[in-house]
Amino acid sequence: MSHPEVTMATETIHNPAEPRHFMRAKPVSRIVRVRRGGALIAESSNALRITEMAKDMLDPVLYLPKEDVIAPLSPIEGKSSHCPLKGDASYFSVDATGAPIAWTYQAAFDFAKVINGRVAFYPDEVSIEEVGSAA
Repeated sequence: MSHPEVTMATETIHNPAEPRHFMRAKPVSRIVRVRRGGALIAESSNALRITEMAKDMLDPVLYLPKEDVIAPLSPIEGKSSHCPLKGDASYFSVDATGAPIAWTYQAAFDFAKVINGRVAFYPDEVSIEEVGSAA
């Protein structure tokens, strides 16, 4: 399917089937800390800020390398979702409630591989702050 009215933005990752669905990954120049109930659960100087345009502009999401997550993440069995731009997501909890707190794309599509192995957190379940400089 051709979309001649769409101008492809540079430095963006496009859904091949729908070029108006795209995202941009930019390195975060600050240290990102993720807390839940005051406890530090992740800290990274290598986070990515993903801004995605789907049917509407989505809120930016920070993706941290999985190795920068301090708290043990428990996979939520049977919970997954599919994004035509990123691939299949799996979800994690960090406490006995089993409530989803984070997600990952372990095997994102080749064109979206920049997020492979990174973890994103629900901002209404944690506090996320950017401090200092990652350099």
